[in-house]
Formats: sequence, structure tokens, C-alpha cells
Amino acid sequence: IHVVAYDDEGGGRAARLLWTLAAYGHSAYSLLNGGLHAWANEGHALSHEPTEPTPTDYRAEYRGDVVASREDIRAALGSPELKLLDTRSPKEFNGSDKRANRAGHIPGAVNLDWTLFMDSQRNLRLKPERELRGMLAEKGIGPDDRVVTFCQTHHRSAHTWFVLKYLGYNARGYEGSWSDWGNQPDTPIEK
Repeated sequence: IHVVAYDDEGGGRAARLLWTLAAYGHSAYSLLNGGLHAWANEGHALSHEPTEPTPTDYRAEYRGDVVASREDIRAALGSPELKLLDTRSPKEFNGSDKRANRAGHIPGAVNLDWTLFMDSQRNLRLKPERELRGMLAEKGIGPDDRVVTFCQTHHRSAHTWFVLKYLGYNARGYEGSWSDWGNQPDTPIEK
């Protein structure tokens, strides 16, 4: 079964679904570039009729190779082999927008707001590949790096995870993200 996911915000929620499917070993998936926003604005057909799903005997088995845990990150903190990509807003990253018991970011993380990957002039479609790679390179992230994406709840960072996978990068997503890290009493934090 090939799953094509989309949403009405440019892909964050849809990418979270695809990341979850990947965590369970499902590899046949696509993200509708720009989502419903691009589809509707570019004049493609829309339906208001409910779709009745056809039951299948689909079985999933958790593999977790796209998942990074708090323990994984703690164990690799300070390692040049791990790149942490915080996809929250700059205010969340610097701690001035507090959305957990503690504010700031994971030590060593770089900040790249997830919305910067979308082209507002092209109906929230992804920016061209060369531009995406350039944005990542400016943050010190290359195609051979091990990258962990995170945000507040791994919704925004799932979109960035998908972009990285699309570009061929080695990426995992931190499911707990800042709602996990920022609510722990003993996790190291930078501002």
C-alpha cells in the first residue's frame, strides 16, 4: 500500500503520520507537496463526499529506526557525529517563548524554523532542492551527518524529517521533542 498524505497547513501533520508509518517499517509513502493548500489553489478537483475505506489485513511491526529518544540524545550530546536540528521558532529556541516547565534548547542544537522550507509564493510547496540543501549547509548540516529533528511535539520537526529524508540525509525524529526534554528536571538546556 502506497500512502499519500496531505493536510491543510503545508505538510506538518501529514509528515507526522508518515514518520509514524516509517517507525513501523512502512516505506511506501509520499507527501503531497504543498498539501491541500497547493492542490486547491492550483485548481485540482476537490470532493466533499465521504470516502468509505476498504478494510485490509495490513500488519505493522515497530522498528523504530527513524526514532530518537531522550536517552539516545543524552548519550550523544557533545558528539560531532550527531546534529540536533530544532525546528521551532527562534523565540522558542532562545527561551523567550516558554512552552514547557523549562525554556531554551538542547545543548548544541541549531535552529531552523520549519516554515522556512516552504515557499509561500508557490502555495507552500517545498523550496527547490538546491535552496533546501543550502539552508541546511548554512546551519552546518550535511548529507553525511546523523541528524535528529525536534520541535515541541514532533509535528513541525516531522516535516523537517521528511524534507531531510527526501534529500537523502540520515535523519531521525525525537518523538517527545521539547514537551519531553523541557519538562524533565535534569536535562541540560541552553538559552
